[in-house]
Amino acid sequence: MAYARGQGANGREGHGTGRVSMRAMHILICLEGTPAEPWVEGFRAALPEATVDVWQEGQAHTVADYGVVWRPPQAFFDDQPQLQAVFNIGAGVDAILQRELPAAMQVVRLDDAGMAVQMAEYVCQAVIRHFRGFDRYESDMRAGVWQSHEPRRRADCPVGVMGLGVLGQRVAQALAAFEFPVNGWSRTPRAVDGVRAYSGEAGLQDFLHASQVLVCLLPLTPETENILDRRTLGALRPGGYLINVARGGHLVEQDLLDLIEEGHLSGATLDVFREEPLPQGHAFLQHPRLVLTPHTSAITLREDSIVQIAGKMRALAQGRQVAGMVDRERAY
Repeated sequence: MAYARGQGANGREGHGTGRVSMRAMHILICLEGTPAEPWVEGFRAALPEATVDVWQEGQAHTVADYGVVWRPPQAFFDDQPQLQAVFNIGAGVDAILQRELPAAMQVVRLDDAGMAVQMAEYVCQAVIRHFRGFDRYESDMRAGVWQSHEPRRRADCPVGVMGLGVLGQRVAQALAAFEFPVNGWSRTPRAVDGVRAYSGEAGLQDFLHASQVLVCLLPLTPETENILDRRTLGALRPGGYLINVARGGHLVEQDLLDLIEEGHLSGATLDVFREEPLPQGHAFLQHPRLVLTPHTSAITLREDSIVQIAGKMRALAQGRQVAGMVDRERAY
């Protein structure tokens, strides 16, 4: 049942107390660049007791308990300051944390929902394509040249994974299964089977010096913005290779181009960019040493995500803790 802002509703249990009656639960969907209706239908099926609507700027909306969002505008939070939690349908929450948020509102990210295995697939193919020199073979065959090249040893191609969260750990373990030496770096110490772990500012340079291929899976925070710069990329072993599947804001683009031109880096695979879509004429688009994909390394699986988010909403409505709560001070 709809109700006006500031009023109660039958079945609501003390709005603002952290508990919401399932019968009174109201969910607003706010997705930029993504059709909302399939998500609305999915949540109505998963939570038949709840009311599920699409938020549209400039329209009057009833007071909601939870939001399901992707890159929501500031107007969404201004309109719904009483929200108890928002659930992000992607892995990164930086677009939410850039907004002015209600102080008591929780930000909840997806634990995985099928994205970890996709990310592992993407990174492994990028590492293997680089390691095996498949781009060179493709070029040879197009030129009518039939020849093999000297194989490389995996021991000579250590891979460094920056960021050992859910996605980073899955990627690191997948690479280790292919018998690559795998290094991992995180802000705080983490132990991952088959991975040589480094942590903190003190461990960053040692991690970089020990790696030839660098995979970025860090959250984008004020501390990690521009972390992929000349100093960091220049610390990789000669012939280094970058794979960025995190955020475009991590990379200083000109530093990457300069290091490739100077011969210190052999190239990069990039799935994320500062401006998306890449503008026509961007230096990356025709660069022969870059492999580009349009932010598709790990795509949200709607059905899996709805099941996970609905379960978390039920848990919160019952006053229980859930996984994926974002520490807003740490920004992840």
